[in-house]
Amino acid sequence: MNGMMQPQIILLKEGTDTSQGKGQILSNINAVIAVADMIRTTLGPRGMDKLIVESKGSVTISNDGATILRLLDVVHPAGKALVDISRAQDAEVGDGTTSVALFAAELLREIKSFIEEGVAPQVIIKGFRRASVLVSARG
Repeated sequence: MNGMMQPQIILLKEGTDTSQGKGQILSNINAVIAVADMIRTTLGPRGMDKLIVESKGSVTISNDGATILRLLDVVHPAGKALVDISRAQDAEVGDGTTSVALFAAELLREIKSFIEEGVAPQVIIKGFRRASVLVSARG
């Protein structure tokens, strides 16, 4: 080195959480499950309506998953991803927004114990890919 200091490059905002590893994966899973649980009771022919009161005082009553998720102020990145999945389903198909969110959350709920036991995420992903191939072949 020539003795000169290299300038520090900052890529993330100050205070950004850069956690990683098993604890962060479990935190992400828990966030997705928590968001999904908010809309779980809206599913199906006996699905219940939710009353949402926004900070400005406006009130919305709905049993539509996409509407409810849009109105919630989800701040956790993994929870936001679930909201995005629901929005994409709404934009692409126009229906099934609650189902797609609950399905994604249930997949994560099922793998949570494997993560807790220390199974590598790559092994779990490989299992999901194999399952996807099997399901597609039966379609």
